[in-house]
Amino acid sequence: MSVHSQTKRISVPQLMQYKGQQKIAALTAYTAPFARLLDEVLDMILVGDSTAMVGYAMPDTLSITVDQLAAHAAAVVRSTRHVCVIVDMPFGSYQESPQQAFANAAKMLAASGADGVKMEGGAVLAETTRFLVERGIPVLAHVGLMPQYVNTMGGFKAQGLTDDSAERILQDAVAHEQAGAFGVVLEGVAEALGRRISETLAVPTIGIGASPACDGQILVTEDILGLSGARIPKFAKQFADVGAVIQTAVQQYASDVKDGSFPGLEHCFAVKKG
Repeated sequence: MSVHSQTKRISVPQLMQYKGQQKIAALTAYTAPFARLLDEVLDMILVGDSTAMVGYAMPDTLSITVDQLAAHAAAVVRSTRHVCVIVDMPFGSYQESPQQAFANAAKMLAASGADGVKMEGGAVLAETTRFLVERGIPVLAHVGLMPQYVNTMGGFKAQGLTDDSAERILQDAVAHEQAGAFGVVLEGVAEALGRRISETLAVPTIGIGASPACDGQILVTEDILGLSGARIPKFAKQFADVGAVIQTAVQQYASDVKDGSFPGLEHCFAVKKG
C-alpha cells in the first residue's frame, strides 16, 4: 500500500524512516490551490520564506514576517491531508536567542497547524535547534547556501567549493543532527559535499542544488512549472510551461468578453416561472 493511500498525514518520524528506504519528494506551496494539487503526490510541503520573493515580489526573503508565513501555512495545512507540512522561520524571528526562537516557533505552529519548522544557520544555531526539539518542536535544519544570509554571503552563491568551507558545512550539519534536527536541507553546495553529508548523517538530507545522493529533493514549485519568469536557478528543472497555458486561457477569456460571446445565456440565471 502506498503511503499516500493512507488518510493519516505523514509525520516527522515517518519522514525520518525514509532514510535509506525511499526518496523524499518535496516542493514549496503558499496557497490553498497549489497545496491541494501537491498533496496527493508529495511527501512534504515547505511553506518557505521564498513566499516573499514568489508571492510578494520582494527582492529577497528578509522582509516576510511570522504572521504572514503563519497565515500561508494555515492555508496549506487546511488544504492538505497527506503531506507533512513544514514552515520556515523568517529572518529575525529566531537568531537572537533560543527563547526567542521557541516563542515564535510555538506561535507559528499554534497559528498554522504545521508539523515543524525550518531554520537556516550553521553550528552556532545548533543549541537553538536543541532548545526547540527538547520542547516539542520538530526542526528541519538548513545549511550551505542560506538565503537569509544573502548579505553576508555576498549574494546567492554556491557554497562548500573549497576544502575549508566544505568541512565547515559538514560540521554545521552534524551539529544540527546531534542537537536533534529531524533532517537537514542542503542548498547550493558542491555535489561531492552533498554526497558526503548524506552518507555521514543518520537523518535525511533534502537537497536543493546539492546532490542526487541526498535522501530527498525540494524545489520552488513555480520554478518547475514555468511561473518564475525567464530565469530559474541552475539547479532547477522546468517540467511544464504552465505560465503559457494560463496566458492562453486568459487571452481567450478577454477576447470572449470583448466580443460579447461571454457570458452566454447558459451562464446566466433565468427567472423562475410561477
